[in-house]
Amino acid sequence: MKNSQHLAFLTIATALCAAGADDTAERLIRASTVFAEMTTPKGGIQPQQIAEADCVAVIPGFKKGAAVVGVGYGRGFISCRKDNAWSAPAAITLESGSLGVQIGGEEMDIVFVSRDKSRRSKLLSDRFAIGSDASAAWGNGKTAHADPNAQILFYGKTKGAFAGFGLDGATIKPDDSGNKALYGKIIRNSEIVAEMATPAAAEPLIEKLDQPNQ
Repeated sequence: MKNSQHLAFLTIATALCAAGADDTAERLIRASTVFAEMTTPKGGIQPQQIAEADCVAVIPGFKKGAAVVGVGYGRGFISCRKDNAWSAPAAITLESGSLGVQIGGEEMDIVFVSRDKSRRSKLLSDRFAIGSDASAAWGNGKTAHADPNAQILFYGKTKGAFAGFGLDGATIKPDDSGNKALYGKIIRNSEIVAEMATPAAAEPLIEKLDQPNQ
């Protein structure tokens, strides 16, 4: 870990210590890094897509078969538009029994972009099912595939390459332990996005959302 990253991690770890965070500090750093890498000028998610987004989520290190054999699992964070800024991030999990990496690798970094504000309440609910609650498309970093009018666009990258993946059966749920680590208590994701101030620990991620491609 580079000195600057190490210092940032120590700062965030200190901020989360009182809340009993385990790996939340490290995951916030990874989420910030992943988002920055996937919105680079050389290829990736375009700044215009972020500018037009209602909510953006980052799941660093989604692992196929991590929780139960045959089931993919990952933990990350979601932030939504709040006036002219991005909201405090809420912790989420992404689970799927059929999300399969189409190119090599068992671990993938995932960013998804929701373009439909009317879907926000469901997206932040106790269980949001991709496919039934909203159509979705995956992207290779430059273009979206499948349904061009999909309300949610997913982008995945593994080992430096953009990857395609299926979405049938994927669900997004609140991560109560992650939220408790960040805010000191279990709180609904909808309340976090609407009411909570961004904790110091999450500022690096929100800063990246504010300035994609930089």
